[in-house]
Amino acid sequence: MDRIDIHVEVPLVDFKELSSSELGEKSATIRARVAAARELQTQRFAKNKGVSINAAMSAKLVREHCALDATSTSYLEHAMESMNFSARAHDRILKVARTIADLAGCEKIQSEHILEAIQYRSLDRKLFG
Repeated sequence: MDRIDIHVEVPLVDFKELSSSELGEKSATIRARVAAARELQTQRFAKNKGVSINAAMSAKLVREHCALDATSTSYLEHAMESMNFSARAHDRILKVARTIADLAGCEKIQSEHILEAIQYRSLDRKLFG
């Protein structure tokens, strides 16, 4: 599980939700946001041969492009200590947080991005912790 970037527990969907007439976000809207994030990543890594997406960042590029503010650093430090995350998990959390920030159109990783990325790592701790 440590080698998988995102872990998501998917609960059963309630019948009322399934039969609701309320519509979610359109696929075309999501596709446009993903395309914009991918283009941003392509531009970010234009000078780095062999790297075009956040997942392919080296440790050096992670340090360069995944800088955190004090609050986000504190959240990540707490998660690392309390959930016994590995060094590999640390870097993957940062890469996922960078991608979440890109999808949100944010230049810098915000605390909500790091918290969401940490949440995506918690399933392996529930199952194997």
